[in-house]
Amino acid sequence: MPATVISNEPSAPVAPEEIHNCPNCSHWLTEGTLACPDCQTLTYGAHLSGLAAQAQQLEQQGQWKEARELWAQALQWLPADTRQAVSIQNHLAQIDSRLKAEDDQKARWTKRLGPFAPIALFLIKAKSFLFVLFKLKFLLSFLFYFGFYAALGGVSYAIALTSNLVIHEMGHFIAAKRRGLRVDLPFFMPGFGAYVRWYGQGVSVKDTAFIALAGPMAGMLYSLTCFGIYAGTHHQHPFFLFAAWLGAWLNLANLFPVMFAFLALDGAQAALDLSQLQRGLIALTCLFFFGLTVTASGGNFSNPMVHWVFLVVGLGMLWRTFVPDTPNQASTRTFAIFQGLVVVLGTLAVYSFTLLSQLHSSLVQ
Repeated sequence: MPATVISNEPSAPVAPEEIHNCPNCSHWLTEGTLACPDCQTLTYGAHLSGLAAQAQQLEQQGQWKEARELWAQALQWLPADTRQAVSIQNHLAQIDSRLKAEDDQKARWTKRLGPFAPIALFLIKAKSFLFVLFKLKFLLSFLFYFGFYAALGGVSYAIALTSNLVIHEMGHFIAAKRRGLRVDLPFFMPGFGAYVRWYGQGVSVKDTAFIALAGPMAGMLYSLTCFGIYAGTHHQHPFFLFAAWLGAWLNLANLFPVMFAFLALDGAQAALDLSQLQRGLIALTCLFFFGLTVTASGGNFSNPMVHWVFLVVGLGMLWRTFVPDTPNQASTRTFAIFQGLVVVLGTLAVYSFTLLSQLHSSLVQ
């Protein structure tokens, strides 16, 4: 049975058919006219849009030389005095600078590696090799992470932890992918968790904030699902209750909004899209939850992870209200998502822990 191979490479551009009527006003155009003299509409605008889309796709894949060829072709279908032509010319200059820098770096490494340079260059160009290595990095780090925590706390604990972590990180991965960014699969590190690395220049603060909060949002949905399974099976599977509590706590802790030189949790990146007032309101919500949980427990701090996570996140966000890094225009969407995560994850963390405590007490008796 023959196999079908689907390629992600853009197809070669085809020259458009000659146009003699303006696509906008239908004005008759003489041969070689690139812009309508009446309405200034670009004659071959549709073709230019296709070239730009293919060039941008090639750039995301790191194929800068091929992308440059497409941008250069686009200039042939633009009047030289248009802003689009000037923009493409500037972009071509940037690509040329990038390619020159890559060639200079390759020349330096060729000189350093001496006789081993051809081997190194072959490995760099072997995309299939790098692809396998990239996937292997994800798989090996995941297996090591799972084995570490299985040995530390048992298989059930490792499953609950790693499943929450995978869902959280895939939330970041999918959000970055949907914005057309190049992104690596998660890398797991025992003791630190995991991270997803994505690449992109000129990404807006709002998109960065959404990518940051996409992890806790995915984790919240997974925790709610686990809690729903526990409740739907008439409390017959306490593993799902534990997974729901662990996920709620981990994702809530990830909202810690203070940024360090070596560590920036999701809350720290999302806070960059919040005004001082919005940060203050989120801080008050966290501190309210802290007071509520302390009062409900009668001052019993037997499980500091439930109580103090609200205080830590709240004080961190309160501190951020005095940091002069607020955006020119704060995002209502980011605020609503952040505030909703605090409320839902906080409620789920407290309630599921209460049920776990009751379950533990009944088993002890």
